[in-house]
Amino acid sequence: MALVVQKYGGSSVATPELVRRVAERIVRARRKGHDLVVVVSAMGKTTDTLIRLAGEVSENPPPREMDMLLSSGERISMALLAMAIQDMGYDAISLTGPQAGIRTDTSHRKARILEVDTSRIRKELSEGKIVIVAGFQGLSTEGEVTTLGRGGSDRTAVALAYALEADQCEIYTDVEGVFTADPRIVPEVRKIPVISSDEMLELASSGAKVMEARSVEFASKYGVEIHVCSSFNEEPGTIIKREDPSMEKVLVRGMALDTKEAKVTIRGVPDRPGIAAAIFSPLAEADINVDMIVQNVSEDGFTDLSFTVNVSDLKTALALCEGTQARIGAREVTADEDIAKVSVVGVGMRSHAGIAAIMFRTLADEGINIEMIATSEIRISCVVRRGEGERAVRALHRAFELERE
Repeated sequence: MALVVQKYGGSSVATPELVRRVAERIVRARRKGHDLVVVVSAMGKTTDTLIRLAGEVSENPPPREMDMLLSSGERISMALLAMAIQDMGYDAISLTGPQAGIRTDTSHRKARILEVDTSRIRKELSEGKIVIVAGFQGLSTEGEVTTLGRGGSDRTAVALAYALEADQCEIYTDVEGVFTADPRIVPEVRKIPVISSDEMLELASSGAKVMEARSVEFASKYGVEIHVCSSFNEEPGTIIKREDPSMEKVLVRGMALDTKEAKVTIRGVPDRPGIAAAIFSPLAEADINVDMIVQNVSEDGFTDLSFTVNVSDLKTALALCEGTQARIGAREVTADEDIAKVSVVGVGMRSHAGIAAIMFRTLADEGINIEMIATSEIRISCVVRRGEGERAVRALHRAFELERE
């Protein structure tokens, strides 16, 4: 008998019929003798609907009240799924994030999990129950309901799998696994049977939507192996696990396109010690994640500095940078939302040269100008015009022959 943690996304439980289908899948696993902890997201677009509803009521909804509102979506799903399982003759109980022992910091809308008290879940499992947990939420150290931000249900599942020492962590979604690129952009994509946690983390951070970056980061840190597969069929999916030597044989594992970043440029920045800290410290204090950073060569003691942030953080980032501009004596602050980030990822880059040259030559042959470049050990990212992003992905997919096994 294995202890299995399963997670079902919003598209998997979007309708009552789909809720019953998920219940049937869970019961099949139960019949095999497995103990089951199931994490569930809000139904379909419920979270988006709640956000829109809040906007119709308040121009600036308080973060605490938003968390109280948004956490209700997963509570609906968990209760309905528990009902469906019980109708099939199996004992099930639904638990909110706080009831399941998910403890977080005090940041509303994007809280971080600090610990998991598994005592309640273990008690329910010992009584033979299937435990259904509301994802995306927890209880802060100050006793407040918090939500975990985008991908929060994935993070709940991975955290529970680690804390419970589960034998398997299965993420069920509306796709069959991780592909070499977005199938909506590249028709010739290939499903990746096994991918390293580091590669998946880079892809997720670069815009791939199958898994959320913080969830993969947590899994990588604590050695949780994840199986990503479709809730709509029985096909094998993709296993995300720690790297092994055989993985370096593949130069590029996959690629991603991110069209949800914006570029901020501060022109006429005085080139002296402490200026970078003065610019980026307020952004860090506002919990704004800065991705790519480029600083031009200094001329006459001044330089231009550009960086990218998520579009959702752009308004706040601009306000902070405009305040910094006045303090440091920079000339102006501008923003550009018409960009896309194209990334290629593969652990084989560590031991093989020439990946960057192929990428840059391919984009040049397509007449696509590169505006910013960033690299890691296993990733190369380029910022291009938004309208050229999909063409860049298709060209690079062909150049690296990712359609081949």
